[in-house]
Amino acid sequence: MNKPKIALTIAGTDPTGGAGVMADLKSFHACGVYGMAAITSIVAQNTKGVQHIHNFDQSWLAEQMESIFDDELPQAIKTGMIASKPMMELIRDYLKKYPDLPYVIDPVMLAKSGDSLMEDDAKADLQNILLPYAMVATPNLPEAEEITGLTINDEQSIYQAGKVFINEIGSKGVVIKGGHSEDKQNAKDYLFTQNDVYTFEEPRYDTKHTHGTGCTFSAVITAELAKGKSIYEAVQKAKKFISLSIKHTPEIGQGRGPVNHFAYMKEVGLDDE
Repeated sequence: MNKPKIALTIAGTDPTGGAGVMADLKSFHACGVYGMAAITSIVAQNTKGVQHIHNFDQSWLAEQMESIFDDELPQAIKTGMIASKPMMELIRDYLKKYPDLPYVIDPVMLAKSGDSLMEDDAKADLQNILLPYAMVATPNLPEAEEITGLTINDEQSIYQAGKVFINEIGSKGVVIKGGHSEDKQNAKDYLFTQNDVYTFEEPRYDTKHTHGTGCTFSAVITAELAKGKSIYEAVQKAKKFISLSIKHTPEIGQGRGPVNHFAYMKEVGLDDE
């Protein structure tokens, strides 16, 4: 039996299973990759919003990371909700120690409900400490604006933001997601690498159930990189995966429900690898 590829997510929780490490692990599984997780924060949230956030002490994350890396090395790493500078510095130390491990950063700042998931000071730290090590960063439009300081309201400003990530911040790749755009027909994402720009477009579905889309999208990219796929191939798969996940949402909860993490697995199957 072939040993499975392993992806590690470092993020917060969602007790209703739609976002955070719960969504990441489901997405890894649906991509045929074994998932590991280190918890940064316990978040009391549901489809209606975030009620409470309890950020772990940096030492608690350190203990989890030591346990993981002392036993088994993952083939790719993803971070989601990272609430404090000491946690970012700890993660950076691992990225420096294992520079060949693909690293995907979902710069989580706001929940779908609009609730803040990051301390204000930590937003600048994210740019200085973690983003330069990213093989792929996956900001949505509001996050890209927060990070770059630009107003992003058209394709030209998206290209400007992409250049900031690549040329100034130092990320190897960035996907600026168009889910928050004014286009009511299609959801268009822009992938910027050091040499190329690609666009990925899927139909926009009329649903409020999009909780956890950012976590899921970045988790699929991480899983595909763990399998040795290129950045382009990983993002292409993630775009199709998240589109089907939204199309077949299970409509759980009284608010913004989660997406269907197994829709791609059911419709396309794992035999396309």
